[in-house]
Amino acid sequence: MTDTILIANRGEIACRIIDSAKKLGLKTVAVYSDADANALHVRLADTAIHVGASRATESYLGTERILSAARESGAGAIHPGYGFLAENADFAQATRDADLVFVGPDPDTIRRMGDKQEARRTAEAAGVPASPGSGKLDPSDEAAVIAAAEAIGFPVLVKAAGGGGGIGLRPVTDPAKLVKAVQSTSAQAERAFSDASVYLEKLVQRARHVEVQVFGRGKADPLHLHIRECSLQRRYQKVIEEALPGSIRPEAVTGMIDAALNLVRAVEYSGAGTIEYLYDDESGAFYFMEMNTRLQVEHPVTEMVTGQDIVAMQIRHALGQELGVSQADITPQGHAIELRVCAEAPEKNFMPAPGRITAMDLPSIEGLRIDTGFAVGDEITPFYDSLVMKIIGHGKTRAEAIATLRSALSQTRIEGLTTNLAFLDRLLAHPDFAADRLHTKFIETHISELV
Repeated sequence: MTDTILIANRGEIACRIIDSAKKLGLKTVAVYSDADANALHVRLADTAIHVGASRATESYLGTERILSAARESGAGAIHPGYGFLAENADFAQATRDADLVFVGPDPDTIRRMGDKQEARRTAEAAGVPASPGSGKLDPSDEAAVIAAAEAIGFPVLVKAAGGGGGIGLRPVTDPAKLVKAVQSTSAQAERAFSDASVYLEKLVQRARHVEVQVFGRGKADPLHLHIRECSLQRRYQKVIEEALPGSIRPEAVTGMIDAALNLVRAVEYSGAGTIEYLYDDESGAFYFMEMNTRLQVEHPVTEMVTGQDIVAMQIRHALGQELGVSQADITPQGHAIELRVCAEAPEKNFMPAPGRITAMDLPSIEGLRIDTGFAVGDEITPFYDSLVMKIIGHGKTRAEAIATLRSALSQTRIEGLTTNLAFLDRLLAHPDFAADRLHTKFIETHISELV
């Protein structure tokens, strides 16, 4: 047992974890880089420790720096949040080797499910449907690459085996562009993940991105917190997420949840995780994409409809405490939608737009939740992602949730930054969005109407 937890992250997710940890009666330790010396998560934590220079590789990604901060502060547990070291099996193992609690799954499970090819094999063995695909490919063997694509059938998706967060994904519809796409994806994967291996999957043209929030309890039966939809994306980065999506066929929802739980049982998963699927809107078929062995950015929509605190569940489970919740207790109510507010310029292909917040007015409306890691005077720097806050609206129906969010956006003011607030409002107002006619190419298809 420990009474102190270190949050190995920054921004809104660090603030989010601090909030749940304090409600559990735990002391909190923040870590910060040069760029984040006066950040909100630093101000909210009980203790804050400097871990290096502004670049993430010199601070937040430094395993020994984080472990040293834990030792210095007396923290007995580390929560990695999402991003940075959250799905780094070596970091999880180093944390355990240092006799600290890692708030997340077993390092071997992170490693196994982090390799997209191994995850796919594991999922298929557990009975989870997967789209047609290839094994790992040698980018220099052009004949083998072409043969693999022809066996699957165009269009195909080139994927980095060690990828995540939309990095290392390239759709290919023209066979003449295949080899170049494979080679460029491989080079990008080497830079991003130190793993150049790639493979191919069948590209579903009219797809929705649906995921199941799970909570594994090792050998005990796992829980699920129902499904979310994350179809609205730009450059494979999620923009709007929803729970519970109403346009997915009921039999597909049941199938996705059952398959997800089978996979969780098969790997004896422990903690919060997400099974992600591509859902074919025309046929009702669904295909396994990946398992994220961490907390998701979009977890608030699930919390809003279930009334559960997933972060608190993570911490309790990691510390060996009873969750105090059963599957019968998880009954979703209403509909929730999350907007990712970013410092970016949608009209410039969503280019990040760092800056300092000079003024900020946020609404207080029934059914509204705002998660942020910034306040007036804080700076969104070029060193990290551009997420400023998440605005989450809840209603009895999807239409009510949309109305809550549009009202909130009309009352939200952020000065000093270029943001995507107007873009998000146009998305909510689009007739196809209102009619729930969503797919993963929605933004790309309607970009001229949205920007």
